Amino acid sequence: MKRIYFDNAATTPLADEVIETMARAMQVTFGNPSSIYAEGRAARAAIEQARKEVAHHLGASIGEIFFTSGGTESNNMALKCAVRDLGVQRIISSPIEHHCVLHSLDSLERLGQVERVAVRLDAQGHPDRAHLEELLKSSDKKTMVSLMHSNNEVGAMIDLQETGELCKENGALFHSDTVQTIGYYPIDVSKTPISFLSGSAHKFYGPKGVGFIYINSDNIIKPYVDGGAQERNMRGGTENIYGILGLAKALSLAYDNLEERRRKVTDVRNYMKAQLEANFDNLQFNGDPENGHYKLLSVAFPPSDKADLLLLSLDIAGVSVSGGSACSSGADAGSHVIEALKGAPDRKTIRFSFSHNNTREEVDQVVAKLKEILPVGVGA
Repeated sequence: MKRIYFDNAATTPLADEVIETMARAMQVTFGNPSSIYAEGRAARAAIEQARKEVAHHLGASIGEIFFTSGGTESNNMALKCAVRDLGVQRIISSPIEHHCVLHSLDSLERLGQVERVAVRLDAQGHPDRAHLEELLKSSDKKTMVSLMHSNNEVGAMIDLQETGELCKENGALFHSDTVQTIGYYPIDVSKTPISFLSGSAHKFYGPKGVGFIYINSDNIIKPYVDGGAQERNMRGGTENIYGILGLAKALSLAYDNLEERRRKVTDVRNYMKAQLEANFDNLQFNGDPENGHYKLLSVAFPPSDKADLLLLSLDIAGVSVSGGSACSSGADAGSHVIEALKGAPDRKTIRFSFSHNNTREEVDQVVAKLKEILPVGVGA
């Protein structure tokens, strides 16, 4: 059986058009963008065209988009530069953020540079709006709110517009890790009050090792990576030309085909949920399966000897899924997200995440494999 890939929240396969764009760039756009001769100017022009495309899809100005190595760097940059350069003394966040945000906050707190406050969450992972507003009004310190648009493990989403407006009303900066939603949901920073957001190409069928950060032009920060004058003096280091062009191509494809892809992914995801419910008893779905990110389904299977080895058994059976976040699933570590949401610790959580390339037939094959692995039914 051909392997089935149901872990698209971890990373996505490169689109053919992206590979073609990058291969062509490797052949002809090899100049150093900082050089003034023809090859350098051609490389610089290609990067600026890519920046223009990204800005267009987000409703940003080209001077607000900066290319990075990915979402982790972008999130680190937003948080640490806001403290260093914008006078942020207090950051309101949640315990279910991606580790790159949580560990950045750990670092800032350990150095005594910021007061860290956690907003309450409901059982599905949604921030308590009333509590967030209370926290915003409870201090005169310059504050930033950092909340991810969609949780990468359970798919719970925040209302980006509502949160941005609440922050603006209370004079707070707003940073959102949008790595899971860029290319899947329309985001218009010209209408949504937001200070910083991040994107990573490999989440929307682009290459790994390249991403971007949007920095609202009201926020003047200094470089996070020192070096030369690259990225409009914002990030030192010779630009990853091929990655940047691949990112722009992937993002354009994502938004040009947004509704068609959403329809396909939603159909496969909903079919998977229905088939699991039809064939297994006593399942629990983490997060908000009705209103969460349409590409993700987090399932908690009842405890059993078979369920304990479910991730490995599926891999052996030719099915790629995650036990939660891919950033920790290599060690099959317990999920900080499930723990924070008070999920049953004896249940085995499997994250299925889908692509427009997946099919209902693949779902049928995976469910059949699950029935072989859990032959007596998980509710027995």
